[in-house]
Amino acid sequence: MDAVTSFDFSILNFIQEHFRCDFLDGLCRFMGAVGNMGLIWIAFAVILLFFKKTRAAGMIALLAMGLGYLLGDIVIKPIVQRPRPFTYDSGLNMFWGVDLISKKPGNYSFPSGHSAAAWAFATTLLVKRRTLGLIAVLPAVLMMLSRLYLYVHFPTDVLCGALLGAASAFVMMLIFKKTGLEARINRR
Repeated sequence: MDAVTSFDFSILNFIQEHFRCDFLDGLCRFMGAVGNMGLIWIAFAVILLFFKKTRAAGMIALLAMGLGYLLGDIVIKPIVQRPRPFTYDSGLNMFWGVDLISKKPGNYSFPSGHSAAAWAFATTLLVKRRTLGLIAVLPAVLMMLSRLYLYVHFPTDVLCGALLGAASAFVMMLIFKKTGLEARINRR
């Protein structure tokens, strides 16, 4: 685990040394704020519910985000209990004690809930509504990068969060297909 943490810090420290600027400070704070509790993704998914062609995708995305939250925040985070990068006091963390430019998250770091919600939404749309999904990928990637820039997650946190979100989307799509829910929603 020390090798993974060392690798993670090398990426975080590189970002802090080479990319910090006022523009990215503002953009990443904005991305973090709109991603809190998955609210932006939930809002987009609710909008999809109002249109017949996207109703099933909206419902699948909402349930996928819920599954990702349940597995990530309720099950995995308390088991793994990985501290946030800004809390590490070791030789690996050259930015220990750094003044964060965002609010300090209160729970554990692994996996990233922001990334899980973003990729549950984006994955659902990529499969169900390709054009909308391609559009959703950019903010999902920005969400992941913002978590690293803000020094509140490790790269492995955001990567695993994205994988959790994508897996949650695939599970929900499979459930909807196997149970016939998707066909019933599309007929209404």
